[in-house]
Amino acid sequence: MSDQRPDGEYGWLYGEDKPTRQVPPSDSPTRPVPRQAASDLPPPNLPPPGRRIADEPPSGPRKPKKRHNGRRILGILVLAWVVFLVAVPWWAWGQIEKVDASPASGRPDDQPGTTYLLVGSDSRRGLTKAEQKELTTGGDTGGRGRTDTIMLLQTGSGPSVLMSLPRDSLVDIPGYGRTKINAAYTFGGPKLLVRTIEDNTGIHVDNYIEVGFGGLVKVVDSLGGVEICPKERIKDKDSGLNVQKGCQNADGKTALAYSRNRHSYATQDIQRVQSQREVLGSISAEAKSPWTVLNPVRYLSVAKGASGSLRIGDDVSPIALFRFALALSASMGGDGLNCTVPLRDFAVNWDPDRAPKMFDLIKQDRTDRIGNLCTKDGLPKR
Repeated sequence: MSDQRPDGEYGWLYGEDKPTRQVPPSDSPTRPVPRQAASDLPPPNLPPPGRRIADEPPSGPRKPKKRHNGRRILGILVLAWVVFLVAVPWWAWGQIEKVDASPASGRPDDQPGTTYLLVGSDSRRGLTKAEQKELTTGGDTGGRGRTDTIMLLQTGSGPSVLMSLPRDSLVDIPGYGRTKINAAYTFGGPKLLVRTIEDNTGIHVDNYIEVGFGGLVKVVDSLGGVEICPKERIKDKDSGLNVQKGCQNADGKTALAYSRNRHSYATQDIQRVQSQREVLGSISAEAKSPWTVLNPVRYLSVAKGASGSLRIGDDVSPIALFRFALALSASMGGDGLNCTVPLRDFAVNWDPDRAPKMFDLIKQDRTDRIGNLCTKDGLPKR
């Protein structure tokens, strides 16, 4: 057999690659490739239609995700805060005790403006025995208790007026004769006290509000204290008061003692009602501070402290209570008046001429004409 391999069509049998395509000989003519016009060529660096380069950002502005999420979180926080601001007073309203303080008959007709009766009782409700000892309040007196503070707050078209009625004021109590005004509460509770005040002043009481010892202490402490400005050094064992002369920050215990103290003064109850109004004014100034609303702990503590020992007439509405707070703040500020009922002497007898004049102006809602009838101690200006 010959070793010579056949050429031609049998070359594949011997491992030789057969071309897949016939390559024209070098001497065969080539066709020229037609040149495309520039307008027919795709723009440089652009992808085919319907596709885009992977690392190229999409066309049009895109909103930053972080800013969008920030606005959403801020919106949720604002909504939660509004719910909190509404929920706390709503909850506190449910904690307030309601009482029937409206006499059944013999009341003055309705009058212009609104008159609130504010009573500070010696109730120990909400205080433990240890707290009563610490605050020097003594034990519970039993029965209905007594009223250390009696004030009328009138608000209407003129300046708001806060008028103290000293608890030792001698008045006629229906069914009990002439005696100290605070005995009316002991004899017949809120109803008889309202009836006594209406009979002796002719002023129609629209709303009844009562605060116990515990409420005052807790509200003051929740506000971080209030300012008092005693004019002399005071140390009184009966009230537990021990303060230096001059303006200072007082905690709840000190503010309560300052409001109760009378044995340190020559004018006794006449000076005490002035101290009570001073503490109320400081509470109002602190409570209306923006920090009360912005600080959730303080906001909740104030609402809890006030509602825990507050009693109101069963016909007092949440709106009426809110207006009371505004009027109280106005009367203790530069827009209102605060004074003691016109007195004839230090024995706490009401002035038979000046007191009726002031009562009439309040009944007619003409408080802008009270003028010199309103004095701090109730005595005529000298």
